[in-house]
Amino acid sequence: MIKPKICILRTDGTNCDEELFYAFEKFGAAPEMVHVNQLRGKSKKLSSFQILALPGGFSYGDDVASGKILAVELISFLKNELQEFISKKGLILGICNGFQTLVRTGLLPFNNFGQMDVTLAGNDSGRFECRWVTIKTGDSKCLFVNGSDELIRIAVNHGEGKFYAEPKTIQKVEDESLVVFRYVDESGQPTQTYPQNPNGSQNAIAGICDPTGRILGLMPHPEKFVDITQYPNWRREKITKPHGAFIFEEMIKFAQQN
Repeated sequence: MIKPKICILRTDGTNCDEELFYAFEKFGAAPEMVHVNQLRGKSKKLSSFQILALPGGFSYGDDVASGKILAVELISFLKNELQEFISKKGLILGICNGFQTLVRTGLLPFNNFGQMDVTLAGNDSGRFECRWVTIKTGDSKCLFVNGSDELIRIAVNHGEGKFYAEPKTIQKVEDESLVVFRYVDESGQPTQTYPQNPNGSQNAIAGICDPTGRILGLMPHPEKFVDITQYPNWRREKITKPHGAFIFEEMIKFAQQN
């Protein structure tokens, strides 16, 4: 089967690109590191890829706000290419800083390019959170992530991860089934309690998709748990499969079949 081509977008400050490359390659895709200047200079074309992946890190040093400058760059210089990519049913994944960027472009949650409907604000704790948390998938419009009762252990590393919006916007996100992941407690129930909810996100939202189900953003890092031994308690908890694997497996499978 043909391996989907993945554009892993890099710029100054991204630092989870190699982990993301490894994850996609491990599960059967053909990732390629692409600097944003290569897209701007037309030496690389977004139309050559099936998946656009925005990794975590601190793009442009998180100046102004996390992901803000990269979002402005995408809106200002790559708007047509992105709109064409979306219209041709390409898939987009944004993790942590990539999620922040997608929110600030307006592609998430409602695909309103250039209009910011929600934000990822500073953590309620007032500090950078670097820990393992538990999330769960819900029934959503995401085309390659299905709802499940399985608890997913996953790492978070962020200072601005609080999903926040006006009540009517949060309700619209819920009504349109755009919530893909929520922070949960030990019993699997969505929680606002710290540290299970590491940032105070409204409705315990950890990740969302757009109405087409083809654009996914999440604050936790699935690429940091694609090998069993990446999890610190893998022996004690008798982990048999890395919890971040399914996102890449299902995304690649969907791209191959569509």
